[in-house]
Amino acid sequence: MNASTVTTQPDRSIALLWEPAPDRGEDWVQCRLCNRFCLIAPGRRGVCGVRENIEGRLHTLVARKVAAVNLDPVEKKPLYHFFPGSYTLSLGTEGCNFSCPFCQNHSLAHEIKFSGRSSCRGREAAPAGIISAAMRSGVGSISYTYSEPTVFFELMLKTAALAADNGLKNILVSNGYQSPECLTALNGFIDAANFDLKSFSDRFYQKMCGARLEPVLNSLRRAVEFGWWVEITTLLIPGENDSDNELSKLASFIKSELGPDVPWHVSRYHPAYKLKIPPTPQESLTRALKIGREAGLNYVYVGNIAGHDGENTYCPKCNQLLIHRVGYAVETHTNGVCPNCGTVLAGRGWT
Repeated sequence: MNASTVTTQPDRSIALLWEPAPDRGEDWVQCRLCNRFCLIAPGRRGVCGVRENIEGRLHTLVARKVAAVNLDPVEKKPLYHFFPGSYTLSLGTEGCNFSCPFCQNHSLAHEIKFSGRSSCRGREAAPAGIISAAMRSGVGSISYTYSEPTVFFELMLKTAALAADNGLKNILVSNGYQSPECLTALNGFIDAANFDLKSFSDRFYQKMCGARLEPVLNSLRRAVEFGWWVEITTLLIPGENDSDNELSKLASFIKSELGPDVPWHVSRYHPAYKLKIPPTPQESLTRALKIGREAGLNYVYVGNIAGHDGENTYCPKCNQLLIHRVGYAVETHTNGVCPNCGTVLAGRGWT
């Protein structure tokens, strides 16, 4: 479960959420950050590539190393029902606890695992500096995204606490593989989350991600219970997770266990990283859109095809057009209430 032996560097910080594992050997530790629960020998790293056992203590390489930072439309997360039309300060570090061959951000997520580098790429960044940058930019939120924010938990937690103190919202964009302890620690700070539900097949998760399905489903259930605003994204990969049967089961899970108002984004796959099969046909996305609506979901969207009608928000009761989108450009025709029938839209931050 571990990467190659690495050399100690002074930019390490003691990690959170781990414990000694003496049953495995002297100075072994068990990481309790995500559902992999890596057992890590001295001088080794966990699967994520950014948590290292140094003489029996688990260190993080990314407590203050931000590798990507941008101002993004909140729709890019994607979040369509959380302060629509607003901008968010997005940040991420290196590292990821999944091994997806179709990763869209593989240089951030995976390179550190195989590069042999003793330290992570990125600029030094402290939570206070991130908050100052967000306030100067005039955004209303901070998004933890790009790679997998679980692996930079220490930076995220401190930044989210400061953000909340300064009236900023916190957004998590994640694969949903947090341990129960990790999710509990984040509760009270996270306002909204977009979780990847990559498939409704445990076989897919094992084959494509090196993970399991059920822990992801549990994270989604808990996030909804916590009161976070939750949206779901599924990257539709031809021949892998796009059968009618699987999509029907996935949509039924969202409706029955998360709620019919949880938006589902069905996104187009484009060849990336190690997976080079052709892009998702538009007909497959339209079919998934129909399956979601027939399952009783009120808000189903098509992603990665600018100009597709499935980008728009319609009233779930009377089908009135309420938000028109082309890519990340948003034209709003509602303050959260349908002007035609009075239906209140689900979501947060309508203006």
